[in-house]
Amino acid sequence: MSEKQENMNPEAVEQEEVQTAEEAAQQADEALEEAQETVADDISALLEEARAEADKHKDMALRLQADMENLRRRTRLDLESAHKYALEKFVNALLPAMDSMEMGMDAAAKEDASVESIREGVEMTFKQMLDVLQEFSVERVDPTGEKFDPQLHEAMTMIPSPDHETNTVVDTIQKGYTLNERLVRAARVIVAQ
Repeated sequence: MSEKQENMNPEAVEQEEVQTAEEAAQQADEALEEAQETVADDISALLEEARAEADKHKDMALRLQADMENLRRRTRLDLESAHKYALEKFVNALLPAMDSMEMGMDAAAKEDASVESIREGVEMTFKQMLDVLQEFSVERVDPTGEKFDPQLHEAMTMIPSPDHETNTVVDTIQKGYTLNERLVRAARVIVAQ
């Protein structure tokens, strides 16, 4: 006890202690209220910050979703266009050969056309067409004299041939074609027995 409290009567001391306790409690209440207000302000600020961040992420997600939808649409249109015009380059390469064939037919219709000039024109047109096919990785399969291969050849008939080994292609009835080494049409052949 302090000196002052020793000089006071016990009731006064008790009353002063109660008053001091009340003041301490009041100060504690004020400190608690202040702390609660600070916490509430901090929570509000954090909540606002979180909402702003969420809005930002939502906006980013919406933009990303729109970009993806646009990409899908553009890809679909590009794919449709690619399918629709896939043969454009091939057709453009084939047109000169078609023009040559048309000019050959016109030349053959004239009275002064000779068989030799017509044959020469057809051969040139045929070479043009072969060049176009080769440009696009189309190769002819002409297996005459080779071993019969059922993957590339279609046997139309078999004949006995003393001049050829068994299972050798004696003659090619119709040549076959491959595209990038993949069979498009099998060569129709006659095979030695």
